[in-house]
Amino acid sequence: MSSHPLSSTPIRRIPTNVRPPPPPSNLHSTPAQRIRIPSHVYKHPSAILLELCTSMKELYQFLPLIIKNGLYSEHLFQTKVVSLFCKFGSLHDAARVFEPIEDKIDELYHTMLKGYARNSSLDDAVSFFCRMRYDGVRPVVYNFTYLLKVCGDDKDLRRGKEIHCQLILNGLASNVFAMTGVVNMYAKCRLIEEAYKMFVRMPERDLVCWNTIVSGYAQNGFERSALELVLRMQEEGKRLDSITIVSILPAVAGIGSLRIGRSIHAYSIRAGFESFVNVSTALVDMYSKCGSVGTARLIFDRMIGRTVVSWNSMIDGYVQNGDPGEAMKIFQRMLDEQVEMTNVTIMGALHACADLADLERGRFIHKLLNQPELGSDVSVMNSLISMYSKCKMVDTAAEIFENLRHKTLVSWNAMILGYAQNGRVNEALDSFCKMHLQNIKPDSFTMVSVIPALAELSVLPQAKWIHGLVIRTCLAKNVFVATALVDMYAKCGAVHTARKLFDMMDERHVTTWNAMIDGYGTHGLGKAALELFEKMKKEVIRPNEVTFLCVLSACSHSGLVEEGYHYFGSMKKDYGLEPAMDHYGAMVDLLGRANRLNEAWDFIQKMPIEPHISVFGAMLGACRIHKNVELGEKAANRIFELDPDDGGYHVLLANIYATASMWDKVAKVRTTMEKKGIQKTPGWSVVELQNEVHTFYSGTTNHPQAKRIYAFLETLGDRIKVAGYVPDTNSVHDVEDVVKEQLLNSHSEKLAIAFALLNTSPGTTIHLRKNLRVCGDCHNATKYISLVTKREIIVRDMRRFHHFKDGACSCGDYW
Repeated sequence: MSSHPLSSTPIRRIPTNVRPPPPPSNLHSTPAQRIRIPSHVYKHPSAILLELCTSMKELYQFLPLIIKNGLYSEHLFQTKVVSLFCKFGSLHDAARVFEPIEDKIDELYHTMLKGYARNSSLDDAVSFFCRMRYDGVRPVVYNFTYLLKVCGDDKDLRRGKEIHCQLILNGLASNVFAMTGVVNMYAKCRLIEEAYKMFVRMPERDLVCWNTIVSGYAQNGFERSALELVLRMQEEGKRLDSITIVSILPAVAGIGSLRIGRSIHAYSIRAGFESFVNVSTALVDMYSKCGSVGTARLIFDRMIGRTVVSWNSMIDGYVQNGDPGEAMKIFQRMLDEQVEMTNVTIMGALHACADLADLERGRFIHKLLNQPELGSDVSVMNSLISMYSKCKMVDTAAEIFENLRHKTLVSWNAMILGYAQNGRVNEALDSFCKMHLQNIKPDSFTMVSVIPALAELSVLPQAKWIHGLVIRTCLAKNVFVATALVDMYAKCGAVHTARKLFDMMDERHVTTWNAMIDGYGTHGLGKAALELFEKMKKEVIRPNEVTFLCVLSACSHSGLVEEGYHYFGSMKKDYGLEPAMDHYGAMVDLLGRANRLNEAWDFIQKMPIEPHISVFGAMLGACRIHKNVELGEKAANRIFELDPDDGGYHVLLANIYATASMWDKVAKVRTTMEKKGIQKTPGWSVVELQNEVHTFYSGTTNHPQAKRIYAFLETLGDRIKVAGYVPDTNSVHDVEDVVKEQLLNSHSEKLAIAFALLNTSPGTTIHLRKNLRVCGDCHNATKYISLVTKREIIVRDMRRFHHFKDGACSCGDYW
């Protein structure tokens, strides 16, 4: 038993100014759950009909018969009618019966209070309770338990303490029924230690009380303490019932202990609880969350009387276990069997559609929300925003978000993440700023959504700003936020700052290690990446598939071929991880960059799975670097079989031909592109200056400083030529040499660098972001620019970072 969550500390005295009169002798009794008509009036047909009433429609049909037979003035009939109106949710009609009665009995007040507690607000229920006291009606124990339940459901701690105070003053501090309600209220208000104080002070505890405290610990995230309490229950001779099982299974799911879950399942079978729908549903949920969704499905299929909660648990189980397709099959079965859905059903199905990127079925589910009982819930709208965002329909998601009246923090998080996932970085940041202006405090999910958006901008001052905000909002210790910061700094060119943050972290997730290893890899620090990976292997954190992808990528960027082979083999041999398509692609890239092209092609031919376009793309890129026309054509032909309309690969093939001066084939590729309407992706580079992002395209002339930039580039070009720079004009043809140089001089990265040099003080490091791979001529020119200007220039292209300083690049001309 852990000392902290279950320790006993003195209870604080709850102040009060009013002490009611002494309670009557029957105060501590617990009344029956329903008010029944005594047996001596059962002879009358109207009394029997009223007792069997199941709906508002039936009640309105029976009332004339009651009035006609002169029974309406009977107290027991009045109480029963009020009770039924409250039961069917019509508090207004219950009040219409209650108010005209002159000689109201206490039971009538108690019934009406129950109706207010169930069907109205807490304020209304408390007001009626005060009226009861004013009218001289003495409270009974269940008056307090109803009010305490509402306080717990509403998380209204202040009111809950007031009711608790009244309960003590009315002599109920030792009543097990009343104090169980107090325990439940504190637990639901997330004061589990207060709940436990009440629990240990109780002179006697029944099974309901034990179940309440167990459920409280489980729901508040103290799963192991909940399990320890179950052991104590058994030690004290309490036999677990079905409610205990339903209360403890979520705790088992929370810690992911399949062994304990199976033990509880076995107990349920021995105790005869397996046929209970609520127990079976809890077992489905537990097995799903413990990663055993197959067992969950077996239990689900054997269930006889499934509830909508059972269906929801099965759908959610498949989604959580990465099988959205099977989740949608379960949802379709629900539709076929005409099971009445809830908002939870809709959210689970939308999650599955989002994971499948199935826009058609997502829209179908959206249409289902036109049903009156569905669609008004903000959580459903948030799920719609997420679904449309993942289906690349972020504008539709934004429209839903804008029309949402009561936006929650989850709504903002979903919209910010949606923009970020779709590459709409500026919109993501704008939404975050709007949220900030509305004084909505961000949480860890907000930060984990907005930080990657800033990472894509690769602007270091913005990165420092968000880091400061994380510290001010006390989220810096959150492992996922800290991981996002590590990744962001690495992607903003500050890999050493990323490592400092990494080293400062008290807790590291596998994604933290992956982010740091990948950061080293993209900066060309392959050996540092492998050293960190070796350190990771000595920790308790187990590498996953992404870890190995980061390691192989780091080997590729640094030319560590033998090391790459070793780690590729280690995946399955040492960790039982089956290489996926991305791992094979990384190996082809590794071999290709190292100019082991024939070996890379043989590797592709021997792959145990059918190579995807990404594998042949890596091969084609390597052929472009090493000017291998024959293998480049083979790779391109396979690519065009799989995806004939990808412009990037057509351009790569044309560049291979251009390097080999095969201009007729260059023309043929370009003609094919024109016929198919395939567009070349325009190259752009961005640079940040004084909190403003400047974007340059190749040949840009519309920038306010365009004339000044081109004039400066002419002068700069002469300076770097003196230092030894020779323009690489091999990729340009059909024009004079002077024009070739002019075309090379108008590349986006050269324009961005010139702009930055003109507008920053000497010695300032220049940070540049480019959407394509740096071409050979720009790479060479930038080395000389760093030499003659004495500037450090950091360029992030689509693949990696290049740190240019004193005429050299961190990649060692290996990229």
